[in-house]
Amino acid sequence: MEANPRSTGRLPAAFLTPGSSSFVDFLGNHAPELLPGNRQLPPVKGAVEAPHGTTIVAATFPGGVVLAGDRRATMGNVIAQRDIEKVFPADEYSAVGIAGTAGLAVEMVKLFQLELEHFEKVEGAQLSLEGKANRLSTMIRGNLGMAMQGLAVVPLFAGWDVDRGKGRIFSYDVTGGRSEEYGYAATGSGSLFARGALKKLYREDLSTEQAATLVVQALYDAADDDSATGGPDLARRIYPIVTVISDEGYRRLTDADLAETVRAIHERRLQEPDGPRASLL
Repeated sequence: MEANPRSTGRLPAAFLTPGSSSFVDFLGNHAPELLPGNRQLPPVKGAVEAPHGTTIVAATFPGGVVLAGDRRATMGNVIAQRDIEKVFPADEYSAVGIAGTAGLAVEMVKLFQLELEHFEKVEGAQLSLEGKANRLSTMIRGNLGMAMQGLAVVPLFAGWDVDRGKGRIFSYDVTGGRSEEYGYAATGSGSLFARGALKKLYREDLSTEQAATLVVQALYDAADDDSATGGPDLARRIYPIVTVISDEGYRRLTDADLAETVRAIHERRLQEPDGPRASLL
């Protein structure tokens, strides 16, 4: 479907053929080799060395949902990047946090963003949050071949459900299996430790600021016990990515917003090295 300089300027027939409102379906029918899961890897011995993103956490509160991720990417025992972006807006009312093979995950998120934009342009309305979660599930299932070769992508999807008027969280496995999580969720290599902090500190009546503090504390706990998770780096001023999705839409907290929260948690850790207490919320 490349441009032809000798053509009459008309679009190829593929663009004029009636079909699904799904851009992924369109690409699968007319240029399947462009889908991430259909690409063939060269033969290699052993596992493919590629940067991997790790811990993503989310928590709901009465006004929406908070989705956050650390900034470290690892490649084996090496820190591949200290300030990687792992949380992205999917559209105005939803966001995706990536864990797994960084390159494929970022590409999948970009394709997902295009999928939602394409649907809205074709149908003239936004897809429901449940529909968005199902579309992402299908895309993850399409990457199963890569996952079996060690290049898995396991995102966390969160957003504001306009129809129900509340924030919701969806987690996935490598086969595309989808589960709705209630209250809080975590994925990635540090998720076991992050989930422990979330379980200990989560309340249903959290404010936006308290929910943001909660997810930062969970990432801090994960970084304590998981070498692939990077905690807040005060020296380099690298802070977690924390996003808030509410009825006002997607919003990412700035480093200036997070600096005071991170500093307060760090100072409390110096006083209580065994971990935070709920009083900090």
